[in-house]
Amino acid sequence: MFGVTCAIASSSDECLSFLENNTADIFLLDINLGNESGFALCKTLREKYDTPILFISARQSDDDVLVALNIGGDDYIKKPYTLSVLLAKVKVQLKRLEAVKQLGSAAAQTSDEVFTIDPATMSCTVEGRTVSLKSKEFALLSCLYAHKNTIVTKDVLFDEVWGDSFYSDSTLNVHVRRLREKIEKDPNEPRFIKTIWGTGYILETD
Repeated sequence: MFGVTCAIASSSDECLSFLENNTADIFLLDINLGNESGFALCKTLREKYDTPILFISARQSDDDVLVALNIGGDDYIKKPYTLSVLLAKVKVQLKRLEAVKQLGSAAAQTSDEVFTIDPATMSCTVEGRTVSLKSKEFALLSCLYAHKNTIVTKDVLFDEVWGDSFYSDSTLNVHVRRLREKIEKDPNEPRFIKTIWGTGYILETD
């Protein structure tokens, strides 16, 4: 139905058991799972999977949103929501994954001794050091790399990485910080990903 197939797991154990013999292209995860926490399940999933994770919750606080994004969530959908909005967000995530692969392949064709990306393994090589990335981190880096040494506005990042402009600056800031922590020697004094205040970011590879 709607061009997607879904499976339902009512607990963390049921979810992990399902994944032992099945695969998923995207996870829709509630925070409240009976006596369990969706946050804990997200951390467990992130240890093995780069699959996009969309949190769906009636909890409205910004703290919950930031926790969800910091532990590896790719989006946070607040209840109530319509089925059409949920389906649109799912399809956007799936299209983004395919677009990232194509974008990364094109960007990786240009060799750079200091900084390269590898879409096949969703990793980058920084000054000879290989760094593995999560799906959204790689999507963000691929976008910056495709426009390297030029300023990329926030609107462009929201559009090319998330698929629309209905995300807050805090969402982008969280993902940039996570990326810097992985690729920069000093995340507080970044060598590669520079902030252009009030505008966006630039990936400097020269």
